[in-house]
Amino acid sequence: MSIQVAVASGKGGTGKTTLAVCLAHALAERGERVTYVDCDVEEPNGHIFLRPTFEHRRPVRVLVPSMDTDGCSGCGRCSEFCQFNAIVSLRDRVLVLPDLCHGCGGCVLVCGERALREVPHEIGAVELGRAGGIDFVHGTLTVGKPLAVPVIRAAREAVPDGGTVIIDAPPGTSCPPVEAVRGVDHVILVAEPTPFGLHDLRLAVRMVRELGLDASVVVNRSDAGGKGVREYASGEGLPIIAEMREDRAVAEAYARGELPYGASSGFRTAVDRVAGWVMDGSGGMER
Repeated sequence: MSIQVAVASGKGGTGKTTLAVCLAHALAERGERVTYVDCDVEEPNGHIFLRPTFEHRRPVRVLVPSMDTDGCSGCGRCSEFCQFNAIVSLRDRVLVLPDLCHGCGGCVLVCGERALREVPHEIGAVELGRAGGIDFVHGTLTVGKPLAVPVIRAAREAVPDGGTVIIDAPPGTSCPPVEAVRGVDHVILVAEPTPFGLHDLRLAVRMVRELGLDASVVVNRSDAGGKGVREYASGEGLPIIAEMREDRAVAEAYARGELPYGASSGFRTAVDRVAGWVMDGSGGMER
């Protein structure tokens, strides 16, 4: 049985991926079986730091409509139904634009002439490999495709069973991060102690609570602002499990594409604190 921990944030640039890759490394260093899953499929970058060797690639496909022009009467019901403008009914023909399709299948249902059928359309891929002692999974959404959620779902489904799974979620609180954290055992929210950081943390907390998930907070750049984030977390009953000060050595390692885990003793201590917290099964997790 796997224990799944998502590392998420209300906005980008909080240090979420930095913590996620270093946490996976720290757990593996302690002898834990660990899988790192990069669900930020629109711009995955965990591989830059963990440098896996990929062994398998699985295409991700969704069903999109295909038109039988001979059977089409030109009634336009399919075009009227589609809210994403993936079907355009012209005077003498109907155009299907698969890159705009969200795969709901409604156009096929409303077509009285049965001139539409669904065919597979590739929108991305899931790649699996190893990074030292870490099982590595990431999804990649093909540039220009609108559907991140099916790729995220496929990445999570590809996770091997057993051990600890660290899910690097997309930033924000829209559909992709919701899909990335849905059903996990715990969510670690990375936040900055600034007015913007507090605002986005509130949104992230609302998201995880709507999903019925346990959460905790890691404060990054803890010396960059006031007490707002800490006071909010305390008032909401959210444990702050680590604080990480702004560290030039960590920033330089990140800029070079190096794993920042060992860049400074202070940063490593903070990551180790989070790793110990995960291994202890805190936050209601069961092993």
